[in-house]
Amino acid sequence: MVIFIGIVFFLAAAYTSLFFFNFKGTPIYGVSFDPEYASYLLPNAGEGFLAVINDWNFKYIRLPAHWDQVEKTRGKYDFSDIDWYVDRAGDNDVKVMLALGQKTPRWPECHIPVWAKDLPHSVYREELKRYISATVEHYKNHPALEFWQVENEPFLGFGSCRPMTVAEAKEEIELVKRLDPRHKTILSDSGELSLWGKSANVADLFGTTVYRKVWNKYVGVWSYKFLPASFYRFKLWLADRAPVEAFIIELQAEPWIAKHINESTPEELLSFVDRAVIQNNISYAQKIGLPRVYLWGAEWWYWLKLKGHNEIPDYIATLNRVP
Repeated sequence: MVIFIGIVFFLAAAYTSLFFFNFKGTPIYGVSFDPEYASYLLPNAGEGFLAVINDWNFKYIRLPAHWDQVEKTRGKYDFSDIDWYVDRAGDNDVKVMLALGQKTPRWPECHIPVWAKDLPHSVYREELKRYISATVEHYKNHPALEFWQVENEPFLGFGSCRPMTVAEAKEEIELVKRLDPRHKTILSDSGELSLWGKSANVADLFGTTVYRKVWNKYVGVWSYKFLPASFYRFKLWLADRAPVEAFIIELQAEPWIAKHINESTPEELLSFVDRAVIQNNISYAQKIGLPRVYLWGAEWWYWLKLKGHNEIPDYIATLNRVP
């Protein structure tokens, strides 16, 4: 009993001590943008993307090359849609992190072509690698390309996906590096639901998510405000990963609620995430002290702007304002 009490006391003291560490820095701000999701949410996805570049002056953008969009028909690769976005980035001196793999940003997490879903696993893996190879070959010499994100939270059991092993993730990363040794790779993991033991050292760089307030079907609204900012630095230390080699790849700047955004009113959504919440999330991210922070929610910000709610869009415009 004494030992148990001692362990509890030690853990409580260790947890409390995390609140006293402050690694505050001045990160570079980037943003994620998914043309497929933007097409669902907005009347004109391209117009929303140009707002990200021109109105909000983001110079670092994460774009997905979803497998089910690139290869709708087996063996036929169509990059025309994503080309437009990467080309506009290049025209405006914007650097792109291009995400590829079976699991890429935005719901349903795994963007797998219909024709590939029931393939035997060995065949499925070969087809996945062919799509990865085709994507790398297509974009590796594009002047806008900065990084390859290979898989998005591949070891997290979220979304309807085939499980992925560390060996399989490494195989994909090695394939990308062999085809394009000039651009670094990055692999991501959940900041709140993983200790990063399998993920932190697989690629050249590591990306973590940072979510502060979410909804799930079991408990409803759940807050992570009990986690100190140094929690993420502590996990990097445990994983022996240098902070300069880690990014916040998704910082929550949109609501995570039970309904789709298009099924909700602006007032409902702003009661979950408003300007003050985003400011607090950004302040929290600064205390983590990683060199780059990619915000999550650009499509929603533009949706708000179209509906006449400009408080968040106007605030976002100040983040990268040139003095």
